[in-house]
Amino acid sequence: QVQLVESGGGLVQPGESLKLTCAPSDSRFTFYYMAWYRQPPGQQRELVAFATGGDSSSIADSVKGRFTISRDNAASTIYLEMNTVKVEDTAIYYCYGEGISGPITRPEREYWGQGTQVTVSS
Repeated sequence: QVQLVESGGGLVQPGESLKLTCAPSDSRFTFYYMAWYRQPPGQQRELVAFATGGDSSSIADSVKGRFTISRDNAASTIYLEMNTVKVEDTAIYYCYGEGISGPITRPEREYWGQGTQVTVSS
């Protein structure tokens, strides 16, 4: 069963930078639509950014100007570059994918990663 695997989370101080990576666990699979969501403590999950295989992308207003999403289409890998992080960026960051392609007989409609913790604290 293919999974989405996130990496790059950790503890950083306000104003620092962090880069998250998400890729399928099996390189034979690609996703047309991939996104980053986050869930702050005690709050609902929210969309942070998305990028498609058609080179469309978007960033949430709450992080625009500080966060950048990029994508390696060949590897179906997305990155979230987080600059000038704030305490309120503290959350579990989840990778999301849909539109899977690859050797699978019963594809799911959507796929979620396990999440990576980002903590911003001085």
